[in-house]
Amino acid sequence: MDKNIEISLLFDFYGRLLREKQRSAVSLYHNDDLSLSEISDILGITRQGVRDLVKRSEAELFEYEEKLGLYKRFARVEGSARHILDCAQTLRKESSDSKLIDEIIASAEDIIEQEE
Repeated sequence: MDKNIEISLLFDFYGRLLREKQRSAVSLYHNDDLSLSEISDILGITRQGVRDLVKRSEAELFEYEEKLGLYKRFARVEGSARHILDCAQTLRKESSDSKLIDEIIASAEDIIEQEE
């Protein structure tokens, strides 16, 4: 996975654990795609200060994931729910009793929606 995408995903899970200035720097850099110079103007710190702040914040996000594993769990649950959904849809095509299969599909879709 691309590092920027990975950091954006981790930011979605753990961004609230960062200090306000860290959140702003990471969001502006990864989500808004601003340059270090543009961010330094917004935050009122040097370009090097922004770079250091972003790098430290990224390291914290990876550390949170290593310790808590929320994104990994999310990906596993979503993958399992999608697999269940695919299996149930295959069964629906092959079975005449679709009521139970419809319940399975609804439950899998509910899990996927909750995880998003």
